[in-house]
Amino acid sequence: MFGKGKDKKAEYSMFDKILIANRGEIALRVIRTCKEMGIKTVAVYSTADEESLHVRFADEAVCIGPPPSPDSYLNIPNIIAAAEITNSDGIHPGYGFLAENAKFSQICAEHNIKFIGASPTMIDLMGDKATAKATMKKAGVPTIPGSEGIIRNLSQLKKVAKKIGYPVMLKATAGGGGRGMRLVEDEKEIEAAWNSAKKESGAAFGNDDIYLEKFIEEPRHIEIQIAGDKFGKACHLSERDCSIQRRHQKLIEETPSPFVDKKLRDKMGKAAIKASEAIAYEGVGTVEFLVDKNGEFYFMEMNTRIQVEHTITEEVVSYDLIKEQIKLAAGEPISGINYYPQMCAIECRINAEDPKRGFIPSPGRITTYHAPGGHGIRIDTHVYAGYNIPPYYDSMVAKIIAVAQTREEAILKMKRALDEFVIEGVETTIPLHRKIMDDPNFRKGNVTTRFLDSFEINWDD
Repeated sequence: MFGKGKDKKAEYSMFDKILIANRGEIALRVIRTCKEMGIKTVAVYSTADEESLHVRFADEAVCIGPPPSPDSYLNIPNIIAAAEITNSDGIHPGYGFLAENAKFSQICAEHNIKFIGASPTMIDLMGDKATAKATMKKAGVPTIPGSEGIIRNLSQLKKVAKKIGYPVMLKATAGGGGRGMRLVEDEKEIEAAWNSAKKESGAAFGNDDIYLEKFIEEPRHIEIQIAGDKFGKACHLSERDCSIQRRHQKLIEETPSPFVDKKLRDKMGKAAIKASEAIAYEGVGTVEFLVDKNGEFYFMEMNTRIQVEHTITEEVVSYDLIKEQIKLAAGEPISGINYYPQMCAIECRINAEDPKRGFIPSPGRITTYHAPGGHGIRIDTHVYAGYNIPPYYDSMVAKIIAVAQTREEAILKMKRALDEFVIEGVETTIPLHRKIMDDPNFRKGNVTTRFLDSFEINWDD
């Protein structure tokens, strides 16, 4: 247990004080749960985020540097110093930034500060996609046919691609967000794809290693939320369908998936638990699968952190995942019970981007802000009227979650909430989400990861 030997002040005061090494809505989200657990909080912020709500509502706040991420939210020495001067005994990394940084997790341990996330070993094991795939294959979790590890040269690439059959997908082993990823329809495209994938991967990650996978046609991106404890046990909290994406970045998530039936849900849940227990995973995480049109599923990756879309799982199973993270970090066991959706929930990510102009970023000051409300609507955000959206970070400004008894009701509720949501002074993706809610294929649940590729938008309607 943590807390430097002090007496407990609340049911879960295994931590006296947690520093949140992040910003925006996720930092505010963690602060709320900590306060409900009787744990003091410390916000860190760059000079660009001085007016953010996470700074205002934390018990303490420490400026850790100028706006650029490498000088602030990725500045490990500054964050550790902030934890030490505030006497924090835990650090919650949120998602993004340092959440899956093995070095940061290790440094926290060396300073006797509990990293509320995965161990360095787990992060390294699952962070390299080729290693993660090999680990899952050994554990008996279905994996996508492809290369055995990293492709060393163009000659090997052509040989493996021919063996498994086109179309194939080149992927950066250190990748994320679609960078270093290339679809190759036939052999005449493969050399150009190889060169551009390696160049982009090297620039983005400092690592140009590439591996190859069979391209799954009509794929859905379906992930299973898991939780594992230090005793080697894991449970799952069912699935989230994250198929609607733009450039491999999720836009809309829902649970349960309109594609997944009870039989498939049980199979995927068991596979996710097998994946977690095979590596003795500790904490909350997500096992992500690609699912083809026939219901065959394949391991894609494991995220060793809380997800942006954890909110919809919380709403349909009444389970605070941030609280569970903190409890697991303090050595508490999981319940051992798998959780299944009792409601239907949809999340729309609202970004400060202009969908009518190629999704160009739209930073600036919010002049008018009105959040929707009513039964079954949840808003997670850090913005308000007068808030200035900085140009240095991710463009997401809010998440709308609609919860109802059925998927049809959740869609109607979301549509109503989007109509009520007013953000002026900057452009946002609210109009795009309105269009998607009205789309017949979306209404029927007929979506794949390439949904937006053929989604025609008439902005004059």
